Amino acid sequence: MKEINCDVLVVGAGPAGSVTAWYAAKGGASVLLVEKRQEIGSPVRCGEGLSKYWLKDVGIPEDRRWIANEVDGARIFSPAGKAWIIDEKSAGNEVGYVIERDQFDKYLAQLAARAGAEIMLKTWVKGIIKKDGFVCGAVARHMGEDVRINAKIVVGADGYESQVGRWAGIDTSLKPNDIDTCIQYRMTGIECDRRFCDFYLGSVAPGGYIWVFPKNEDTANVGIGVQLSKIKNPGEVKQYLDRWIEKQPGIKKGKKIDMVAGAVSISQPLERTVDNGLMLVGDAARMIDPITGGGVSNGCKAGKVCGEVAAQAIEAKDCSAEFLQRYERGWRAILEEKQYRNWLAKEKLVTLSDDVFNEIIELLADTKLEKLNVYNLLKAVRAKFPDLVKEFEEML
Repeated sequence: MKEINCDVLVVGAGPAGSVTAWYAAKGGASVLLVEKRQEIGSPVRCGEGLSKYWLKDVGIPEDRRWIANEVDGARIFSPAGKAWIIDEKSAGNEVGYVIERDQFDKYLAQLAARAGAEIMLKTWVKGIIKKDGFVCGAVARHMGEDVRINAKIVVGADGYESQVGRWAGIDTSLKPNDIDTCIQYRMTGIECDRRFCDFYLGSVAPGGYIWVFPKNEDTANVGIGVQLSKIKNPGEVKQYLDRWIEKQPGIKKGKKIDMVAGAVSISQPLERTVDNGLMLVGDAARMIDPITGGGVSNGCKAGKVCGEVAAQAIEAKDCSAEFLQRYERGWRAILEEKQYRNWLAKEKLVTLSDDVFNEIIELLADTKLEKLNVYNLLKAVRAKFPDLVKEFEEML
């Protein structure tokens, strides 16, 4: 069997994996980034909405090759049709740019490659290698040939279906109420306002929402996420979306030119994301925002920390779980509080009726919030609907 040696093996070339590889290589580690698909970023499984504010924090330059449209903000529609308009700075992880996700993923992989990372496509990891209690590599299938990859650190960035963490003994299992199943069309010839990303709440998408993310003046991603516990079979999700489209004259007249389907985790953070010689990042570490289902920004922010710690561990010649706690502490300081609060809020939101959604959106549309976050939303809702937020009192 062919053998390859490296300091850091990153499994998965999505945004979190590529940013991890980029920062680990920048830090001086020899890095191998492997991707099971033959083309990074394709097929696209994403709504392609992205906020702007965090890009500078991670050091990602904005590039028009992956920006399709820049929006002013978001409109959140109640079941009754009332719109709550939020500007881009307040609107959260999905608003700012509508991107070409395949180009964005390739761009991040280029940053990793330019920093010195090696990339292997069409490489499917079959299992990890452990020795003396340490993860020390993986066995993979590359272009029809088995290969042993020896590494001092393995980073699982293998997405929602991640196996790396499970192989290492980390519990990444999900309950049905912590999964959204999704379907999306790219539609052209529609009527849409390219200034806004639109979200539709209530029984049109039980436990989730419908989105319309405009690529330009007549083309948009039109999709839906529904909580898995709310459906009996996957076909129902498409039925929900198709029924909604039929009631929207400006969208119904359009043509579908693309369709993708998949699932995302909407869970609370994992109890641990490191082991001896191992780190998990991005969707594999359940870092997706439980309310929006968006994971790109969280994955990239955590990936920066992951790559930096990986390089530090290699330099220190210490890849123990104890040393890698630097990563655990680092990403949790950035993301954990918001992740957990949003998970609690998600648990409550899925229980609300259309009538309650109508009242809440009516209230928020007429309320000025200094900063839009779950904390301030709960405070605003408590003023009129105290019973709805009783479970969150300790957070207020």
